Amino acid sequence: MAPTAYLDHAASTPLRPEVLAAMTPHLAGPGANPSGIHAAARAAKTALEEAREQIAAVLGCAVGEVVITGGGTEADNLAVLGVGRVAGPGHGVVAPAFEHKAVLAARDRLVADGLVAHDVRVGPDGVVDLDHLAACLDDRTAVVSVMLVNNEVGTVQPLREVAALVRDRAPRARLHTDAVQAAPWLDVAGLAADADLVSVSAHKCGGPKGVGALVVRDGVVLDPLLVGGGQERGLRAGTVDVAGAVGLATALRITAEQRDAEIERITRLRDRLAAGLAAVGDVTANGDRTRAVAGNLHVRIAGVESETLLVALDRAGVYAAAGSSCASGATEPSHVLLAMGMDRVAARESVRFSLGFASTDADVDHALAVVPETVARLRAASAAA
Repeated sequence: MAPTAYLDHAASTPLRPEVLAAMTPHLAGPGANPSGIHAAARAAKTALEEAREQIAAVLGCAVGEVVITGGGTEADNLAVLGVGRVAGPGHGVVAPAFEHKAVLAARDRLVADGLVAHDVRVGPDGVVDLDHLAACLDDRTAVVSVMLVNNEVGTVQPLREVAALVRDRAPRARLHTDAVQAAPWLDVAGLAADADLVSVSAHKCGGPKGVGALVVRDGVVLDPLLVGGGQERGLRAGTVDVAGAVGLATALRITAEQRDAEIERITRLRDRLAAGLAAVGDVTANGDRTRAVAGNLHVRIAGVESETLLVALDRAGVYAAAGSSCASGATEPSHVLLAMGMDRVAARESVRFSLGFASTDADVDHALAVVPETVARLRAASAAA
């Protein structure tokens, strides 16, 4: 089999073997509904609540504050729409211009309902402009959403400073953070302690796709998206995916236990990859790389459109991405890069290589054997055209 290098962990990670082992009894067992009253249902309920306890321990919240969702997008939607619809027309929704589309689309829904949107500027360094954020806040602000780690360029946002501004300028507002990309790399419990709402997703840290969680701090009132049952404190109707919840809990726990060692290992791999790519020439980093998480390497490779490069790399067994995985195949440049002030040509020449727990030296070896040659060939073809 030809060698491959999976460098798209920010889009999704492989399932950890320990996660699969933890989930298997709930996939192969009787499949009872945890809302039932018979013995099998009670066993499912016990597994669900034990998973909730593990999730709460990693995220630094009370057990009753964990709401299981169908992923990070649903968690973001529930947070932003849930708070905004309780507040009602005339209130403000504040978010940086480079937030995940799950937040921005939810904000647009609220605007259609009569709320007022405020797009906060971000700098070329990939960090939210705190002065502009402060100017966007007032006593009519209902919800502020600032991601802990940007999903494309990987920059860590100053969430503690954001929280201080919100408490000072908009004390009635609720602060939400999308911590989906943060969970593999940062202590979410500590860094998001001041947030009222925190979103995470299992498949970014070795868990299954289609399950996530929203931390809803005690006292936060939300209008639920899904109604018709009393599950999840009435905030998310529908039978909970027990196996998925167990998988999320296991992935978060193992990630937290191994984080320090993995960051050291992955940083070494990323730096070796970055050095090899720099040798290609006309390769520049996007955003402040000193503020990026260990697994993210986002670069512009001048003279080569990212989509063309990615197709060629795919054929050679190197898997990377341009922009968010949610925007795959889009003809428009990344809204994240445009928000950072990058021109459209530069944005179209930018690629994200992302590493994770499953990354190895062999992945970097293969990438460095393929990427420079592919870039040189594409540049030559472009010059000859």
